[in-house]
Amino acid sequence: MTFDLRAALPYLLPKAIAWAEEREAEILRTGIPLNEYDFTIAKRVGIARPERVRVVLVDDQLPLPSDPELQHACVTTGLFGPHMAGITLGHGIYICRPHASIRLLSHECRHVYQYEQAGSIAVFLHAYLHEIADYGYENSPFEIDARVHEIRA
Repeated sequence: MTFDLRAALPYLLPKAIAWAEEREAEILRTGIPLNEYDFTIAKRVGIARPERVRVVLVDDQLPLPSDPELQHACVTTGLFGPHMAGITLGHGIYICRPHASIRLLSHECRHVYQYEQAGSIAVFLHAYLHEIADYGYENSPFEIDARVHEIRA
């Protein structure tokens, strides 16, 4: 049985937006600001307000949504899983400590830029999740753009 993300989006999108907004608020409250070098990276990939960015390093795994249907959608579509090293939610970034690198930070910072361009978490996630439904995670234009802007140290 395959999971049809496009069909599920009208139901799942409000849950995804609420989860992302809650996580961003948590990251902004508890995360660390970018250091001087990271600030330069953020500016280089286009972020307008790098002073707002906060990062939380997690030891093993990115936090999954607690809602079972949303969690299933995230894992099935490849948004979450053992290969995922970071996720950006607005100006908040989670990075798995074992995978922390300039390349990953610059990739996630490019997603911050994409959120800024969209104007809100809700607008960005609407576009991003539709791209995932249409192209798959690896081939989505947002992911391709983030990979193009990775800085390799």
